[in-house]
Amino acid sequence: MSYSQDDSRSLAAFTPALLLLAAAFLINYIDRGNISVAGDLVRKEFHLSDSQLGILFAAFFATYTLMQFVMGWLVDRFSANRILAAGFLLWSVATATTGLVRGFVLLLAMRFILGIGESAALPCGSKILAKNLPEHHRGFASGALMSALKFGNAAGTLGAGVLMARFGWRPVFIAIGLLSLVWLPAWKKWMPTEGRVQPHHEDPGPNWATILQHRSFWGTSAGHFCSNYLFYFMITWLPSYLIRAHHLSMATMSMVAGLYYCVDGVSAISTGWLQDFAIRKGGSPTLVRKSAMAIGFSLAAVGILACAVAGTHPYLPWLLAAGWGCGMTGPGLYTFPQTLAGPQAVGKWYGWQNGFANLAGVLGPALTGFVLQHTGTFIAPFAITATVCVAGVVAWIFVVGCVAPVTWTAPSGPVIAPARASA
Repeated sequence: MSYSQDDSRSLAAFTPALLLLAAAFLINYIDRGNISVAGDLVRKEFHLSDSQLGILFAAFFATYTLMQFVMGWLVDRFSANRILAAGFLLWSVATATTGLVRGFVLLLAMRFILGIGESAALPCGSKILAKNLPEHHRGFASGALMSALKFGNAAGTLGAGVLMARFGWRPVFIAIGLLSLVWLPAWKKWMPTEGRVQPHHEDPGPNWATILQHRSFWGTSAGHFCSNYLFYFMITWLPSYLIRAHHLSMATMSMVAGLYYCVDGVSAISTGWLQDFAIRKGGSPTLVRKSAMAIGFSLAAVGILACAVAGTHPYLPWLLAAGWGCGMTGPGLYTFPQTLAGPQAVGKWYGWQNGFANLAGVLGPALTGFVLQHTGTFIAPFAITATVCVAGVVAWIFVVGCVAPVTWTAPSGPVIAPARASA
């Protein structure tokens, strides 16, 4: 079954594949976030310092980030469906094996392997959406996938947190890794046919140099970095912040952090749907997509700063406000490159964009650990994160150009197709 972009029913026809992609993203983020939920337990078992724990959190992102630059090329050349399945298998096995290893070095090794496997998900998903859905459906579909990965954090924090408190962290890693393998036969049955084989005669699209010449590429990469810094800060350090700064129990922490991730997820899918609705009503993709990014980052910055200075005062409303703002930035990470690069080049564009952006995952968790160890409080790490959010507004609004398809003509440089309006 193939899906035409001219078919107004394309989203409905694509629903089975979209649901499975969402399930893969949810599992992906359960698996990568489990180590943060187990962070305090792992720290005590392995007698780790804050800086060592930060390095453990960042280890995943080292291989994940490097592989993004490879995955972008792979998904434009080969079947995104099959690459996604292979990555899913690898990261599930790595998750299960994490629960078996003894010693800090082996634990680090499993995080490195997990990063390699999970690097397939986002570039493959972007390629599949760009090939199967038109502009006015990509906001909702992208929001659904961004929402799924954010709900993965919620499910991992709520479910895994409660289970770890009762059974320990090792059995939870093993069970989640093995149970998730049931996704593979479902994907084999319902994956979109169009992505199975990449014709050898198909135009390979622009080369790397041509994409890297484009100002909007650097804008989306910088903006994505800022979004990831906020997102990964919350994935890796929010559980520890709640336990250490507000003295919550493991079970209570799981509920509060899970609520934050749920708000983040609801915001992502709601924002994606609203963007599509506005575009169908005649709104400019440039104005609609950029406005969502500006509002989201601004709201997140205010919420983060308020949490930093809350002290003994109520922090939860501000934390949830930051979560809603973070969720608003999610759909744009996918829709911008899908529109700008088009199906022909979205793999390379998004792969490299995500690669540069995930340097935030390498830098942020480790930097937070060192700053926390030096200052003894979370105020400075929160202030740094809020500053990065402000930088995100600048990148998405002023560095990214019109949100319109790039006409890839010659290696000498790209040409932008006319847009109806600009921000």
